Amino acid sequence: MPSPYKAQPGNGQDPGSSEPVDYTLPGTTGRYLVLLRQDAKEEGLRELASITGMQLARSADFADAAVDTATLNSAQALVFDNLAVAVVDIAPDQLQALSIAAAAEGPILAIEPERIVSIIQQTGSTVTAPVMPAPNGNGHTGLALDYLLGYRAAVEHLCEQALADSAVQKEPSPATAPDESQLTWGLQVTKVAESRFSGAGIRVAVLDTGFDQEHPDFVGRSITTRSFISGETAQDVHGHGTHCIGTACGPLQPSQLPRYGVAYRAEIFAGKVLSNQGFGSDSSILAGIEWAISNGCAIISMSLGANVSPNQSFSQVFETVARRALNAGTLIIAAAGNHQPGTTVPVSHPANCPSILAVAAVDANLNVAPFSNSGITNQGGQIDIAGPGVAVRSSWPRPQLYRTISGTSMATPHVAGIAALYAEANPDMRGGTLGWLLLQGARRLDLATRDVGAGLVQAP
Repeated sequence: MPSPYKAQPGNGQDPGSSEPVDYTLPGTTGRYLVLLRQDAKEEGLRELASITGMQLARSADFADAAVDTATLNSAQALVFDNLAVAVVDIAPDQLQALSIAAAAEGPILAIEPERIVSIIQQTGSTVTAPVMPAPNGNGHTGLALDYLLGYRAAVEHLCEQALADSAVQKEPSPATAPDESQLTWGLQVTKVAESRFSGAGIRVAVLDTGFDQEHPDFVGRSITTRSFISGETAQDVHGHGTHCIGTACGPLQPSQLPRYGVAYRAEIFAGKVLSNQGFGSDSSILAGIEWAISNGCAIISMSLGANVSPNQSFSQVFETVARRALNAGTLIIAAAGNHQPGTTVPVSHPANCPSILAVAAVDANLNVAPFSNSGITNQGGQIDIAGPGVAVRSSWPRPQLYRTISGTSMATPHVAGIAALYAEANPDMRGGTLGWLLLQGARRLDLATRDVGAGLVQAP
């Protein structure tokens, strides 16, 4: 099976090879995700094996459910047991048979093309995010109403009412960027420095391009790494992952000021799900989520994604995975995505799933970042909360050590790190309840809910 991890989105060719990559649709790998009923997983797997004739590789056979990269890259059928999702490489006739099985309301619930994903980072005028293919007719609107009756709709409704109420006093935005000699502006506006919590005892998984484990600011920290990219270690060559981990879990006293990290005593789980070129696939993300849940991570931070079309619905597979993660006590937080300034673009996959907390970006004056995607679709895809995402300083792989960059990628780990503070402060509150705490504690902004959701994340 062709490796999608170094493929440029939609061009049909691996940049490291002269051989063409046979994608079924632009932005996909040619494989498919198969969603199984969690309470009938074994029955679904038997049906899957019967239809495809394939031997199934299973994450349950690996320590900590950490599937090795050889299996991820070569297995014709791989099952993520905790998530009840399979990734399969199948022929057209098998796809048709699986589609019929999914329509029969049995143990197989849905089938979707596997997407290519990438880092979400704003660099000048370039937005690095592959385009998600158009809906394939399986229909993903059935879950939206359930969730809209849940915590997201409630918070957005209350926020809209509050902003419309003239009695609500909104805090003014600063006219200029704060002094960053001691603290980054992001830690100042989110009140991290005023919090008495440190993330102690909380496991935070950052699924990205890996981590520079020998960065001097992280000596002595509890760090667990795992690569889900074939042929690459968890060492961060790109830099994006180290930057995101630095914001979420960087030190209280870095070797060079200003302080840039939120949850400085959290346990770090760095999953490499994007290659050194910044690309990955749905299966690498699912492998990382499976691993993080198996290791008891309360929070998963993902600054990655694929663009979607306006009014395109969210992935039923990832929405169900996110719900199953919440039930397991794990909150998934993801970047809303970036776009070219002057355009309006909906929230990216997988942040557009209703049960994943979607993070927008604001600047130091608390204005919406000009590149931050918006909640413009009525089929999921709302913005939940905002974080600092413009000119954010954080850690970078050696020898540079530090770098200042922008993107909803940078806003997301602010929220993830603050989620760790809330998790420490509220040991009995996990999953969806932890998400509620973040939204309830947000600072309201005089901005559209579709752009910033409940407002700017605030530390407890």
